[in-house]
Amino acid sequence: MCTSLSYRDAQGKVYFGRTLELTLDLPYQIVYFPVGFPSHSVVEGHPAADYVARHAMLTVTMPYRIPTPDAPIGIDDLKVLEGLNDRGLTFSLLSYPTAAGKHRSVAMTQAVLSASDLGTWCLGQFATVAEVKAALGDQPIVLVPLAMLGGVESPFHYVVHDATGAALVIEFDQGEMKVYDNPVGVMTNGPDFGWHLTNLNNYTFLSNVDQSAARFGGYSAVQPDSGIATAGLPASNTSVGRFVRAAYYTQFTEKAATPDLAVRTLAHILNNFDRPRGASIDYPGQGGAHMEVAGLDQPASEPYATEYTCWTSLSDLDRKQFFVRDYRSLNFTRFDLAALADVREPRVLPVHLLDGEALDATAALKGAKAA
Repeated sequence: MCTSLSYRDAQGKVYFGRTLELTLDLPYQIVYFPVGFPSHSVVEGHPAADYVARHAMLTVTMPYRIPTPDAPIGIDDLKVLEGLNDRGLTFSLLSYPTAAGKHRSVAMTQAVLSASDLGTWCLGQFATVAEVKAALGDQPIVLVPLAMLGGVESPFHYVVHDATGAALVIEFDQGEMKVYDNPVGVMTNGPDFGWHLTNLNNYTFLSNVDQSAARFGGYSAVQPDSGIATAGLPASNTSVGRFVRAAYYTQFTEKAATPDLAVRTLAHILNNFDRPRGASIDYPGQGGAHMEVAGLDQPASEPYATEYTCWTSLSDLDRKQFFVRDYRSLNFTRFDLAALADVREPRVLPVHLLDGEALDATAALKGAKAA
């Protein structure tokens, strides 16, 4: 399960946050890709799609394949799950199990982009959602099997936000790419995005105004506490329920007066989607078709699977600051993209090395080993 949402402060500046939930921890890496970084996207049977980064980007990545002694993980093996570029564009990958299917036919002589490389392509090439949307019309994209997920074809959909507040959803439904403008600014997982928008029509009664008193015949009922306004929100952690809750909190949370307060407010919103281990469990006999990402099974030593919040990230699209915390931490660690502008080579910092006590790790990333 994953939840993403955007938020505006009192000045209208845009912030973006997301959670990532899986049943196990993976080797996530914070990676800085500088301007000029070359990418080489390969899909078997087609010429490679080559592109060079026009924009620097700060990302959370993971390897798309399992390393071997003869083929250790290199920088090209790290695929972007989440990121922010130097123009305030964000990219996010969220689970979407029904993505795979028959692909649109593409000429064998045409260069195609692997869906696994959408992150570096979007963040490295474009400054706005409008630019991404225009470019998608000319660039064929193909889902590819991922060795890290046992050969499952990229079971994800993708969201892009920019500093103007524009948002885009890129979805592969049974192999067919669909691109949606996102007027709500939130996204979770399945069903498809259009279904989630239609489902919001069932929640037109929602308001943040408590109705704390009512009369029933001769009896006057009075709430003993505040908060009754949220009684109509879905209670479950399903994708459907989280989409509605995300739309509610994005709509009604107070608009912060300063950027620092806005980042903290965004963190408070996302705390509503933070999930501890064991909050819900799935035994092996139930099958895994309902789990968010096919191909990820719990270790044999564990009696059940439980999806939990592996990490949460926040992006300040105006100041180009990126914040992340993992399951072991309560505090967010900040990275300042502007302060990395003079770094000319990629830098890699494993997420598990963030101790949650350092408020800023920009210097640590800057001093990390070049990839």
